[in-house]
Amino acid sequence: MDKVSSTQRSWIMSRVRSQNSQAELVVRRLIYSMGFRYRLHRKDLPGKPDIVLARLKCVVFVNGCFWHQHRCKRGNRRPASNREYWIKKLQRNVSRDRLNIAKLKKQGWAVLVVWECQTAQRGGERLKRVVSKFLANRGQRPIKARP
Repeated sequence: MDKVSSTQRSWIMSRVRSQNSQAELVVRRLIYSMGFRYRLHRKDLPGKPDIVLARLKCVVFVNGCFWHQHRCKRGNRRPASNREYWIKKLQRNVSRDRLNIAKLKKQGWAVLVVWECQTAQRGGERLKRVVSKFLANRGQRPIKARP
């Protein structure tokens, strides 16, 4: 059973951002501070990656742990109400992510997935190492960030 009214839930859900989230801004600032320039949300690429470094042929997805089902504390939560709907929806998100990543790799793009929980970690040193290693490799081999 949901603990908030349907009006409150509607308001909460309307605040969920698909672009320019706090996690995405953290990663963008980090990449910019490393001297790289990028484009945002290119619609001509599968999955509209959050960050596109065309010269390096690299893309970065900044995924919310809940929405993309990361295996962390946030990603393992399940809504109490309308469970069947949410389980199907979240499974579709994960399937779509896999398909888009496969399409990008087939087109020759290197793909990095950064999770929301990684951007919240104190200091961000681990995130900095993962992103700098990924970009230093200039996309020669894909690296998947892990918490």
